Amino acid sequence: MEGLQRCFVLHSRPYSETSLILDVFSENHGRVSLMAKGARGKRSPLKGALQPFTPLLMKWSGRGEMHTLRHAEAMGLAIPLSGNALFSGFYLNEILSRVVEPETAYHQLFFDYVNALTDLAQHSNPEPALRRFELALLDSLGYGVDFLHCAGSGEPVDTSMTYIFREQQGFVASLMKSNNLTFTGSDLEALATRQFSTAEQLKAAKRFTRLALKPYLGSKPLKSRELFMLRTRKLTQ
Repeated sequence: MEGLQRCFVLHSRPYSETSLILDVFSENHGRVSLMAKGARGKRSPLKGALQPFTPLLMKWSGRGEMHTLRHAEAMGLAIPLSGNALFSGFYLNEILSRVVEPETAYHQLFFDYVNALTDLAQHSNPEPALRRFELALLDSLGYGVDFLHCAGSGEPVDTSMTYIFREQQGFVASLMKSNNLTFTGSDLEALATRQFSTAEQLKAAKRFTRLALKPYLGSKPLKSRELFMLRTRKLTQ
């Protein structure tokens, strides 16, 4: 069918007795809001299909901020996420909904998202996939930072040295003791290559992406993070 787009549902909420409002991430149009009329009806062929992590082909029409869904079909089974991977997937969906501009194409980020979901489904530790996607998201937002050169001298980073992160400038060689803004040269090389071989590098990557994403996310707490923390507390009780 002409006009079909590869998409994933990021979030949905009920509207009226039988309809849904969908927040969708599409390959060619980025984030789109859709009205799925009758999708909750008992006889609707869409019932059960419009779920997160299910690859879909979709078509819509209309102008303005809200479009009308005209066609949707699953391209395959939902990417199987459970446990920590499921909550991590919800986190990816939430930051996409919060950060990316609507009706703006993010072609590479769409495939970064697919790769992240696939990695979450295949590996027990979700942290590397999350960090790689966050870095890809920052790239797509135009957040440019040079991990491989000292912003002060222009010299290549030294794995034995410490660097402090300065917003709007980058990483500058520093003699300061370790704190939330300091990173080793080894940490920076891992961030540049998106390959994290140690737990310390993963922790450093998490510190950096939280610092970098904070201006985009604002002060409103992430619901997915709160749900994950609640689940963790229940499991440890």
